[in-house]
Amino acid sequence: MVVPVTIPSIDSLCTELSDNQMWFAAHVKSRHEKKVALQMANSNLECFLPLYQTRHRWQDRNAVVSVPLFPGYVFIHIDPREKLRVVKLAGVVDLVGMHGKPTPIEQAEIESLRQCVSLDGEVHPHPYLAVGRRVRIHCGPLTDTVGILTRTKGQCRVVISIHLIARSVAVEVDARDVVPL
Repeated sequence: MVVPVTIPSIDSLCTELSDNQMWFAAHVKSRHEKKVALQMANSNLECFLPLYQTRHRWQDRNAVVSVPLFPGYVFIHIDPREKLRVVKLAGVVDLVGMHGKPTPIEQAEIESLRQCVSLDGEVHPHPYLAVGRRVRIHCGPLTDTVGILTRTKGQCRVVISIHLIARSVAVEVDARDVVPL
C-alpha cells in the first residue's frame, strides 16, 4: 500500500506563490527526511516527501513502516533566492545543484511522481534508469505520465525518474495503457 504524503496539509499552509518559484531537491541528513519536511511545512514552505510502506523485520518484531522513496531528499517549491532560508533548517545539507547554485526540477517530473504516489497500487524504489524504451501512459490516473517500460515477474511497470538526483520509482501498469514515444 502506498501512502501519499505532503506534510501536514501543505495546501492550507501555503498562501501566495511567487511566479519565480520552482521545485528543488533538498539534500538532507540520513534519516532526517520526515523531520525536515515537517520543519518546512511549519515554516510555510511547500514541500513534497514521497513515502511508501514496507515491512521491516527486527529481532523482536515485524512492522510495516513508511519510508522515503528517495532517501536523503525532500522536494521543495521555492524561489531560488530563498535558498538560505531552506539550508538554515536543521537537517538540511544543501539544495542539489552545480557550482553552488540550485538546479530546478521539471514540474512535469514532480507531477508524475505525485500521481504515482497517490495511486492505490504499489510504488517502490527502482534502480535509476536513463536509457530504455520510453513510453507514455495514455489512460487511467497516470494519463500523460512519461517513463521507461520494464517487465518484472510478468508485470509491466513504468519507471519514472527524477534525473537531477538520479533516482527512480516503478509503478505497475497494464500493458494496454502505454504507447511508445
